[in-house]
Amino acid sequence: MNLPEPIKTTITDETFAGVTYHIRGALVPELQLELSQQAVMFEHHTLLWKETGVKIELKALPGGVKRKIAGLDFFVTKALGPGRIAFSRDWPGQCIPLHLARGQSLNVREHHFLAATDNLEYSFERVKGVRNMLLGGSGLFIDTFAASGGDAVVWVSGQGNVFEIELGAGEQIDVEAGGWLYKDTSVKLESVSLGLKTGMFAGDHKMTFNRFTGPGRLAIQTLYLEPIEAGESTVGAAATGGVAGAVIGGLLRG
Repeated sequence: MNLPEPIKTTITDETFAGVTYHIRGALVPELQLELSQQAVMFEHHTLLWKETGVKIELKALPGGVKRKIAGLDFFVTKALGPGRIAFSRDWPGQCIPLHLARGQSLNVREHHFLAATDNLEYSFERVKGVRNMLLGGSGLFIDTFAASGGDAVVWVSGQGNVFEIELGAGEQIDVEAGGWLYKDTSVKLESVSLGLKTGMFAGDHKMTFNRFTGPGRLAIQTLYLEPIEAGESTVGAAATGGVAGAVIGGLLRG
């Protein structure tokens, strides 16, 4: 198996799928988009600034009741040009553009996408596993983007440095539950626990990983704080592990 390789941060100016974009800054990158005919969607709290001519609308998402139960938004925000608009997240890391050709699809860890072209199908999938549910490792749900209507772009924000590995068919890698950022939908994800013996009188302990099986791409991020171990606030837990992870984490802390 090849080792994960760092994703280059030298991409600054490019045009794809009808949108010209610029990535500025190193510590907390800013994504600037030049909009013309192609609209983009985003979570409202990622908006940093916009030119006054850019129009903002709400875009309803499918599966409203299920999204509400999951603690997810019913809507995302939609920006229409012409004009410029910029986005950022509230953590140090990398902004990564992911180009999707027609027919390609991608899974992204919840609350890590900055923006996406509006011609994508945007849905979610449930992530099973006790650790994912209780500690917010990869959230209860992951976002799925499908380029069924033509070429498209998803811009994601990784925490810390981001590495990518190309898994061959049947190749596997275990990743800390909060450490993955995005993957091809062809990559299988499952939760795996490893028992650790600590001595005759100390009892057993377990470590739980997300196991990924190829073929396809997998991205790993280096900065992640376990909500319970780090003593994060409910807001911080929601940002890293999803709203449901924050609520459950808050209950466990009392």
